[in-house]
Amino acid sequence: MKIFLHLRRAMLPAILLLGAPIFAAPPQLDRGIPFHLPPASDTTTWTIVLVLTLLTFLPALLLSMTPFVRILVVFHFLRQALGTQTAPTNQTLVGLALFLTYFLMQPVGAQIQQVAIVPLERKQITPMEALDRGSVPLREFMLRFAREKDLALFTEMAHLPRPRDPGDLPMRVVIPAYILSELKVGFQIGAVLYLPFMVVDMVVAAVTTSVGMFQLPPVIISTPLKILLFVVADGWNLVVGSLLKSFH
Repeated sequence: MKIFLHLRRAMLPAILLLGAPIFAAPPQLDRGIPFHLPPASDTTTWTIVLVLTLLTFLPALLLSMTPFVRILVVFHFLRQALGTQTAPTNQTLVGLALFLTYFLMQPVGAQIQQVAIVPLERKQITPMEALDRGSVPLREFMLRFAREKDLALFTEMAHLPRPRDPGDLPMRVVIPAYILSELKVGFQIGAVLYLPFMVVDMVVAAVTTSVGMFQLPPVIISTPLKILLFVVADGWNLVVGSLLKSFH
């Protein structure tokens, strides 16, 4: 206890010295000079509110309005078909999906910057007008890959009249229709990828059963063969190339 008291007395001057700049009054207040913050314009305030709101919805926007869904579904099917449960890791697949999404969405982002962000920075339009203008290139991108069947489904469920042009559909119809279309295409590509590896599993299982190797799981033999086949065929280049071509 005495040692603790001696340490506290020895450290008290240092604590006061370090805390003095924090708790000391600002020099302007001591001199009697009033301290005023520069007034923020309405455009700047609304821009900050809009940016913070978009950051909150950023994960949902990334998952629902970009090719990220299709790419990640295909990668998941590919890993399951190869039989490698943790290789590549989830972080690797998500990172690759993010960069492929950025690669595909870069032209759309350039259009949004040209028609919405640049006029907003020049204070030629309001944030709400910038949001309306920026949604046009994104809606056109989603309508290119959304099926008419899915669009008709959500149009009917929303009790909306049949539009003359797909561009007249609201975003609350286009976004879920686009997600359903992307899931369907992702599952189709995943099924096509799954078939050749399933054939390898069936052949290995038939061979091991015919020679009487009942105690040896076929997956022990088929997994290295599938990985070797995938590497020899340069599978990653083929899969990524096919995914990118599916958006053109």
